[in-house]
Amino acid sequence: MHVKKYVAPTLRIATEQMKNELGNEAVILSTRVLKEDYPGSKMFELTAGFDADESYNRSTKTATEVVEELPKSFEDELEKISNKIYRSTAELEKILRPVKPIEKPSESLKQEQPDLTAVEEIVKKLSNEEISKPIIKQILEQLKKYGKLLQVKNSDSLIISTIASMIPTKEFNVTKGNKPKVVSLVGPTGVGKTTCIAKLAIVSKILHDLDVGLVSIDTYRLGALDQLKVFSDVSNIDMLVAYEPQELTGIMQQFKNKDVIFIDTAGRSQKNTESLSKALDFLDYANVDETYLVMNSTLSTKTMIDVAEKFELFDYNALIFTKIDEGVVFGNLLNLISKIKVPTVFLTNGQVIPDDIISADADYIAKLIYTGKIL
Repeated sequence: MHVKKYVAPTLRIATEQMKNELGNEAVILSTRVLKEDYPGSKMFELTAGFDADESYNRSTKTATEVVEELPKSFEDELEKISNKIYRSTAELEKILRPVKPIEKPSESLKQEQPDLTAVEEIVKKLSNEEISKPIIKQILEQLKKYGKLLQVKNSDSLIISTIASMIPTKEFNVTKGNKPKVVSLVGPTGVGKTTCIAKLAIVSKILHDLDVGLVSIDTYRLGALDQLKVFSDVSNIDMLVAYEPQELTGIMQQFKNKDVIFIDTAGRSQKNTESLSKALDFLDYANVDETYLVMNSTLSTKTMIDVAEKFELFDYNALIFTKIDEGVVFGNLLNLISKIKVPTVFLTNGQVIPDDIISADADYIAKLIYTGKIL
């Protein structure tokens, strides 16, 4: 038996390469992830075993052999495109096409054109998803690491993998111990904090078998307390209300045997710095372990960044993106994440409690950003 190795951005692509070259008789001996060899993006190594008499002498060219025939000038063209991505689409099209018209293209240009067209389509697609130009340039720089593996047929999977590598995520972990984990949710008005609190409370109680406590300091919005009180009665989860910051000390003492405590804050405009400071005064008495900034995913990139910067005084640990079921494009999520470098912990896609909440996964978010579709 002979042994041959394949390296590709996904195991599926590596398997396809193996089958194309060695046939279905080849056997996968092992797989492993190559992180150190390819910094910035995940690559996979597949080791295959085969009988040389049956598998290797194939007349069809392999995918690797085809891409190796591409002229070296392709990488030079890709470099030019990456360096000039900030230009307008019209200028970009000029870069992608020959300066002088050629009546009879050479064979090398015929081979080169499909790949350059793929790059052009990538730029248009990412622009249509409202991903900012500097980030598109970063994505193209990352794609260059794949070298000649970047082909029309696998461009979507490579782009999604590249975007995923740019998205930090965070797991929601609670360990039963001597003291409860205190989690507060902050954010502007109307982003769905109270509904999100209810979802997290039910998930924690039913799926993780945790003893949950709810605290509301949202005594400003009409009906906010009634909404959470009805939920706590139906779900049989204890709830207390703090009207003054000092009251939180006693509430934390009453909930000292809980596993997790969720604090629902009042929604405030990011421009109302006085109200934001008052909300922070409450949380100072609660000894909060983690704070999540809740963001409406349908906001523009500029508004998102403004909200994120104004709420920095809460020292939030993670992001929750709500209302993804109402969004059309999601490049704004990548624009924000790349700007503030804060991980995402949850996404919500509706108002049904507790179903419409999703734990953050980099691949899922990347597909959402690239396709604009909730999968």
